[in-house]
Amino acid sequence: MSTQSGWSEYVQIMRAPVREEAKEMLAANWTSLAPSMRVPQQMFGKQGNGCGATIGAMPRCDFACRGCYLNAGANTIPAASLDEIKAQMRALRPVLGHAGNLQLTDGEVTLRPVDEIVELLRYAQSLGLIPMLMTHGDSFRRRPGLLEELMVRGGLIEVSIHVDTSQRGRVGDQWRRATSEWQLNPLREEFADMIRTAQRTTGLPLRAATTMTVTRENLNGVGDVMRWLTKHSDAFRLISFQPIAQVGRTEDGFGGGVDAESVWEEVARGLHVDGGARRMSEMGVWFGHEACNRMVNGAVLHDPDGRHRFRSIRDASNATDVAVVDGFLARFGGISFRLDGRNQALARAVGLVRHAPGFMLRAVPRFAHRWLQHIGGGNALRGAVGLASGRRRLTPLTIVSHHFMSREQIATPEGQERLAHCVFRVPVRGQMLSMCEVNALGIRESYYDTLRTERANDLLVGERPDIGGNGLDLRVGERHAATARTHRVGV
Repeated sequence: MSTQSGWSEYVQIMRAPVREEAKEMLAANWTSLAPSMRVPQQMFGKQGNGCGATIGAMPRCDFACRGCYLNAGANTIPAASLDEIKAQMRALRPVLGHAGNLQLTDGEVTLRPVDEIVELLRYAQSLGLIPMLMTHGDSFRRRPGLLEELMVRGGLIEVSIHVDTSQRGRVGDQWRRATSEWQLNPLREEFADMIRTAQRTTGLPLRAATTMTVTRENLNGVGDVMRWLTKHSDAFRLISFQPIAQVGRTEDGFGGGVDAESVWEEVARGLHVDGGARRMSEMGVWFGHEACNRMVNGAVLHDPDGRHRFRSIRDASNATDVAVVDGFLARFGGISFRLDGRNQALARAVGLVRHAPGFMLRAVPRFAHRWLQHIGGGNALRGAVGLASGRRRLTPLTIVSHHFMSREQIATPEGQERLAHCVFRVPVRGQMLSMCEVNALGIRESYYDTLRTERANDLLVGERPDIGGNGLDLRVGERHAATARTHRVGV
């Protein structure tokens, strides 16, 4: 980029720190909500446009998890073509907007040839989307350097690694035999170190998330995972808890039985927050229906004495938090720094002050002062000195719970209301559908049948083990599944 064109871009950002496209999309999404959903903690139509996901990117998997949302025949399905996945991305772009959240998912995508993953990542970015690669992470363990290659060649900046005791097929006997979540914390630490190493060796940014399936059996492990995460929020900046729904290849009787309040009670326990789920609700926001997606945005303070303290960004019980955060979103809803370089981010910050100087120069410093008091144990100056000296550190942490529905839940009046407000969508043959519909109503199976027929001449299913292009025997997933169905506790 020439100096002249660079300056032109920065000036444009300062003039319009929030894209006009983002403003228009948010307004339309806000209008689409039922009046009962238009509450202060609602972020859909105020700051975000939801999330989208691919389907068919790699239905196969070398795991056979007890709570898998794929159907029993998934490992016999060939991956969709690159053109098909690109078409899905193009369909999602007007729904998600610039810097929209795209999950590159369906089975284990890292089993595709690396060149194809790189091509898909680059294509999503060319559309202005931010692809998050969803994975169980073991491909990175088996193939050192793969993560770095995807960052350097594919421009990967977001990855989500799924770790919990419901998984079956991971390399390492100690992980296969784990019966509690705390036993998997060393594995989580291995991934955290892998992320730090990749960031250091490439010099590139990588925003990492982790996902945990929550069941009646491991619900009491949520607090253990949260305690671990506060220590490692420099590596993992987001966690998504997903109570299991009875869909797909989910083991009979394994789904259901864990509601949102139970999850957030455990989150509060892990963060040492008095007041449990009620208190976490005061810190949280929604995306779409409250029963579907809850989120708490905050940061972890790492003290010199080894303590790790979480604080939310918006606490409904605090007038300053509400005034500043809600006031900011009212003026700059839809703003995104996620695709900015350093100079672009600086220009956008200048644009914020230019457009609302009174608010930015009065309310924001007041908000920052409260944080410095928190950091300094009641003394803002001590907090500022601690940060400046490096003795105290702040790392961002977002906590999310996603609640999918079974077929029976979808059929209820509340289920229909939730579908009408879904913010997690999948493009399937020209229709934009809720992920819950895809999971629970046979849509995924129907799509797979079509995919199998369309690609029958391209791939001879079952005749060669290296179907994923990476030397891995994907039939191992089928063997794990058979064992799990027989013994219920998996391999």
